[in-house]
Amino acid sequence: MNKVTRADVLVVGGGPAGIGAAIAAARTGADTLLLERYGFFGGVGAYGCGMPINQMRPAGIPRGAVHELLIDRLLAYGEEAVRISDHALVCNVEYLKVAVMDALDQVECRYWLHSRVVDARVTQECISGVVLATKTGFVEIAAGIVIDATGDADIAAYAGAETMKGREPDGFLSPTTLNMIITNIDVPAAREFQRHGGLKRLLDEARERYPLLPESMGLERAPFPIQNALVLNHSGTKLRGVLDGTRVEDLTEAERYSRHQAIQIVQALREFGGQAFAKVQLAATGPQVGVRETRRVKGLYTLTEDDALSGRRFGDTIAWRSGMLDIGFTRYEPMKVHDVPYGALIPEKMDGLLTAGRCISATHVAASAGKSMGNCVATGHAAGLAAALAVAQGCMPRDLDVRTLQARLRADNVDLTWSPPPTYNAR
Repeated sequence: MNKVTRADVLVVGGGPAGIGAAIAAARTGADTLLLERYGFFGGVGAYGCGMPINQMRPAGIPRGAVHELLIDRLLAYGEEAVRISDHALVCNVEYLKVAVMDALDQVECRYWLHSRVVDARVTQECISGVVLATKTGFVEIAAGIVIDATGDADIAAYAGAETMKGREPDGFLSPTTLNMIITNIDVPAAREFQRHGGLKRLLDEARERYPLLPESMGLERAPFPIQNALVLNHSGTKLRGVLDGTRVEDLTEAERYSRHQAIQIVQALREFGGQAFAKVQLAATGPQVGVRETRRVKGLYTLTEDDALSGRRFGDTIAWRSGMLDIGFTRYEPMKVHDVPYGALIPEKMDGLLTAGRCISATHVAASAGKSMGNCVATGHAAGLAAALAVAQGCMPRDLDVRTLQARLRADNVDLTWSPPPTYNAR
């Protein structure tokens, strides 16, 4: 096994949380390496076929230096790359993939694509690095601090940290979804069709002929400059039953089911959708199903449903979460802006490891309350700074003085006491 030069901060997972962590750590001058298993960064923001990147600028107000660096790199490519709609970025994902690399290059962050982590190195309950499977074989990377931004708490699980999964007591997991772009449609007519309940009627009328149709679906603006097209977001595998995104068998079934489902959706739209969809075509699907929920780390503090609904504030806050409580086409309702305490990023019993994004310590409901991508960037920002500070001070993340971390976040223009103005629209 080849051994790679040690990184101060090693971030695993190049979605919104990992991007936020890597940029934040590298901006401090820490030697930072970001690993991503695909050939591009962005996570579901990139493979969701242009779905909005929510909560990046709630009420149009910047969240901090890391969010703004990414937005600036997108804006540099003009209106064909991104438009900002209240809190959300609506991106052409091909520009997004490049803009992320531009942001990483700007802060001199090292990164490797096509790098799948398959194991962790642990000594006396302290993680010291990871093992990659590459085209040239297994590669070991040593690190001062590791940040798990995999979404599925893969690194924590490999290291033996305690994790949680699904809803207690029945193990329910939010459904997976394969987003898709449909084209060659009359967009204004399709919008009217949706506004007047046409999609629901279509699903009821066409289900006997097309049994894989989802329980519900909605149409969103397609990535511009694509014309006469829309993104279709839907309840995916909900009617198929619970599928676990950490099991290869279940992921295979999710892909098999969803890709057949995509064909049936287009056929149903063409036959039952009227003039708006008479010539509809399937233009693209994501490279994999979107997984909303799997493992979460059991941390020093576990965020709860009550925290989200009551808008709880914490003395050790390092981020806040805005948006909707959204359990994947199962439950969708308003929540209050609420804090993320530092303890939710720190595994209860594993040193040398921080978490960011949707695998931080939270209950089933609380995890669904915070998974908007802008919130994941925020927890990544905090984790990246914490990792860099811990390396510089020669301590474990759990021993870091949170007041120091909070001061560095404020220096990065993060308002840790932010409350939404009356004009704020969370949807």
